[in-house]
Amino acid sequence: MVRMMYLQYFGLNTNPFSLTPDPRFLLLTSKHREALAALILAVTERKGFMVLSGEAGTGKTTLIRKLLSSIPTAKAQFSVIVNPTLTRAEFLESVLMGFGESNVFCSKAQQLFLLKSILLSAYRQGRTSTLVIDEAHLLTQELIEEVRLLSNFETSEQKLLQIILAGQKELDTLLTLEATRSLRQRVAITMHIDPLETSEVESYLRNRWERASATSALPFSEEAITVVANGSKGIPRLINVICDAALLNAYGSGMKEIGPAQVHEVLQDSGLSVIDPVWTEPSLTTSTPPNSVYQSSAQSVSSPDTTLGTLERYLPRDSKVAMKKKFANWFRTAQSEVK
Repeated sequence: MVRMMYLQYFGLNTNPFSLTPDPRFLLLTSKHREALAALILAVTERKGFMVLSGEAGTGKTTLIRKLLSSIPTAKAQFSVIVNPTLTRAEFLESVLMGFGESNVFCSKAQQLFLLKSILLSAYRQGRTSTLVIDEAHLLTQELIEEVRLLSNFETSEQKLLQIILAGQKELDTLLTLEATRSLRQRVAITMHIDPLETSEVESYLRNRWERASATSALPFSEEAITVVANGSKGIPRLINVICDAALLNAYGSGMKEIGPAQVHEVLQDSGLSVIDPVWTEPSLTTSTPPNSVYQSSAQSVSSPDTTLGTLERYLPRDSKVAMKKKFANWFRTAQSEVK
């Protein structure tokens, strides 16, 4: 109830710093844009295996949800497992239920036969079947082998099941083990998501504030944003925790602006370490000034073209134009379905 009141107090329609991974609030930094492009490519081009890793709270689940909403159901079907702490039998049942099967056989042989039928039916309809495993760093070696065996469903030309493993950085370590070498050899695309750079944190805050239909300006001062960046170390989930608490405290104190002192108070109350303002930024392949990051983010939500440019690096030269047109049409169809 208090949070609803602070939304009204700051002229917001929804909480801009909710911890729910809502793709509407996704800020496509250069790294996130590349990861989304790779996810789309892995599905549409039937790449088989893809691995998406990153520190906890960096936006992996949000990217996956963006993927699910970006490809029309007429073109793909998804089975998503968000908690892979299962037995081998439970895992296969979860995969089938994710593809819409409510009556699952007890026999594993029957389950595998049913799954193959589902995959072949979708293939004949021109639909791509994709299994997404979130929190994949929690997979046991037994389940990793089960996942690898599922990738054996294929025709003489293409994979029938595309598999995306998304997890924390421990997933990268898991896949370097000798016991997982067979799966590692099948991974076609690997992407890693880093925390936001200092310059991207302000764009992140403004992006979420404006998408919450705010009628007032962002209440965080530049100095406060710097403290948020330092205290969160650029991790979006921690940024949300800090900013939500700061807004709540500001409402309770009758304040309309939030300065560095208010953010420091939140960091202290939350038990987050307050580090020196001179923070070593994580290294990324590309760096974009704050204004251009925000502008490109807004464009990529409304138009597929900003994302499609990244796809070209993965495509054969003679198919780039045709693929860009196809992806553009898919995005438009997906957006109309959402509306």
